Formats: sequence, structure tokens, C-alpha cells
Amino acid sequence: MSTLTDPPNEGFRLSMLINDTRYRSLTFQVIAAIVLALCIWYLGNNLIQNLRAAGLNISYTFLGDPAGYDINQRLVEYDSQSSHAKAALVGLLNTLLVAVLACITATVFGVVAGVLRLSNNWLVSKLMAVYVEIFRNIPVLIWIIIIFTIMTAVLPGPREFRGDNATASMVFDSFAFTNRGIYVPMPWFENGIFASTSMNWLLVLAGFAGSWLAAHQINVWANTKQESTGVRPKTTALILAAWLVPFLALMLIMGLTWEYPELKGFNFSGGIKVGGPLIALWFALSIYTGAFIAENVRAGIQAVSKGQTEAASALGLRPRRVMNLVVLPQALRVIIPPLISNFLNITKNSSLAIAVGYADITATLGGITLNQTGRAIECVLLLMLFYLTASLTISMVMNVYNASVKLKER
Repeated sequence: MSTLTDPPNEGFRLSMLINDTRYRSLTFQVIAAIVLALCIWYLGNNLIQNLRAAGLNISYTFLGDPAGYDINQRLVEYDSQSSHAKAALVGLLNTLLVAVLACITATVFGVVAGVLRLSNNWLVSKLMAVYVEIFRNIPVLIWIIIIFTIMTAVLPGPREFRGDNATASMVFDSFAFTNRGIYVPMPWFENGIFASTSMNWLLVLAGFAGSWLAAHQINVWANTKQESTGVRPKTTALILAAWLVPFLALMLIMGLTWEYPELKGFNFSGGIKVGGPLIALWFALSIYTGAFIAENVRAGIQAVSKGQTEAASALGLRPRRVMNLVVLPQALRVIIPPLISNFLNITKNSSLAIAVGYADITATLGGITLNQTGRAIECVLLLMLFYLTASLTISMVMNVYNASVKLKER
């Protein structure tokens, strides 16, 4: 009669790093990390040695020197005597401005076109198909140039607003549409809480954030009440009050007033100027990327089981309610991941702004500043850092939103 005993406990041997499946994957990962680190060290060391041999060294002191050039479209105070760092900040804000505006309008265009492309109306469906196929198959740079050319050719110049026989006039005496851009009234505060206008607007944004938080808490309270009693309380008035009361109170306290644009000399002054390059870039990015988003929306809607739509219709819901309450919430799980890529493309495609003279970060830091100072490596590194940071931030925000709308298993 034989008895089974446990195998002898062998000690660790170096050969186990390759032969033992428990350590093999870890071994190869460590080797890959070491090789990658050596490659980065070699490239970095090679760059430093070549710069030293050429008599160059990486320095960012040039950012404090006067820029010496003007920027027409700007969100913060700036003149030609400001530093290169200030010029780069203006370009950075201009890039963020057009990226945010284009992301919002492209999403609107894409959702509307994607839903209408599935319409039972043959004409509407085919029109949306034509829109998608035309705009997504022509490079966005061509659309930017086309829109900018049409704007400058069709809209009147400022001199056509002058005199008793003016051939152009302002809309509602407040808005001027010219070939140099659109002039709109500018809000400002007579009794601002802070001396700085920027700080007052930051206070307004903080008020909006507080209103959003209050509206969110009202929805949470309503959901809890509905789960416990089966009846959802009416929240429309409360949510409106949460948004309007703090905003109106702030406007009254700080004395909101408007500065209207006026024709003085050869051009309009006062108000806010939305330059033609900004409008052309914004609209081109929106309609171009909106065509891609429309296809994502169409795919997301078609991914929802038809039985869901039929069940909602059988309960008596109208088609619009079925789309808003049943189809779109489920389709978001399919739409959001490709939507992240579209938003990233908008941010990176905004670098084409230089084609129409819009001063984004690529045109200021990577264009004029680089040519004036000759600091190519420093400027390119800063550009790479900005676009990498912006892209990772967009990805993080959208991934958080995607996690909030994904299917939650019970």
C-alpha cells in the first residue's frame, strides 16, 4: 500500500523567472520597462549633447521678453508690449474658446442630424445623408477657407453703415454684421464686487456652479421621494428658482449694464467683437465634426433594441417622448466613447486657425514667438504639453460622464 505526500518545497531559483508561469509575465514587463527607460535616456542625452555642441541650451527666459506684436481676438488685456508668456496665454485662451464653442455646436448639429437621418420622412432623411457625406468627406481646412471667404465677400464693410445713404444697418441697433466680424453688446458691471472685471465674472461662474449644485440636490430629493412613495414631486419651479434667483440677485447687486457697439471713424468700437476668423473656424469645425457625430448618434440609436421602442409605444408614449426617455438614454452608452475622439479632434484641428489669421496657441507661441526668438525646442515642448494636457483633460471628463450613464447592474 502506497501513500501520497506533498511535493518537496523547493526554493526560489533564477531560472523560475523564465520557466515558471507565475513569474514569467512579470519578468518580461520589467525587461520592457528597463528597455523603454534606456531608450528615453539615450534620446534625451543625445538631445542635450547636440544642443551643447551647437552652443544652445534649453531656457525659458525668453517668455519674459516683450512680444512686440498685436493680437486682435483676445479674452484678457494684452498689447504689443506684453510678454511672450502673455501672448501665449492669449493664444491658449483663444484655442480653448474655439474648442469649447465648437464642441457644443458640433454636438447639437450631430445629434439633430443623426436623429433626423432615421426619420421616416424620405426627404429629411436624404437631406441629412447628403449633409453627412458632403461635410465629412471634404477636409476641414477647405471648409474653413470657404466660410471665411464667403463672410468677407458677402457681409458689408463698416463704411457701408456710414451716412444718410447707408446701404447697411445694425440689427435692433445693437448687432453689426460686417466683413470684419460681428459686433454685439458687451455686459459689464457698474458696481462690481471686485475691482477686476475678470474676478467679477469668476464670481458669476461660481454662482452658476452653486445653482447647478442646488438643482442637482433637488433632483436627488425628488428621486428619493419617488422611490419611497411612488409619486414624483413637481420640481420645475424649484429648479428654475435655483438657477434664476442667485443669478438675478448677483446682477442687481453688481449693476449689470450693456455697452453697445457704435461706428466711430473707420470701424466700430465698443461692445464685443467676434472676429471673422473665429466665426469661420468655429462654424467649420462644428459642421465638419457634426457630420461624424451624426453617424455616431445614428449607430447608437440603431444599437437599441427595436423592442424597446415598441414597448414604449405600446404604453402610449408619443414618438418624441420615446426618443427622449427610452432610446437616447440607452444610446448614450454607444455614442459617448466615439464622441470623446471627436472632441479631441476638434481641439487638435483648431490648430488650423493660422490659415485664416486666428491667433490660437499654435499661431502665437508656435508661430510668431518661435520665429522671433528662435527657441524652437522650447516652444514645441510647450505646445506638446498644452495639447497633451487639454486632450487628457477632455478624455478624463468624458470618461467620468460615460461612467455616470453606463448601464448599472443590480
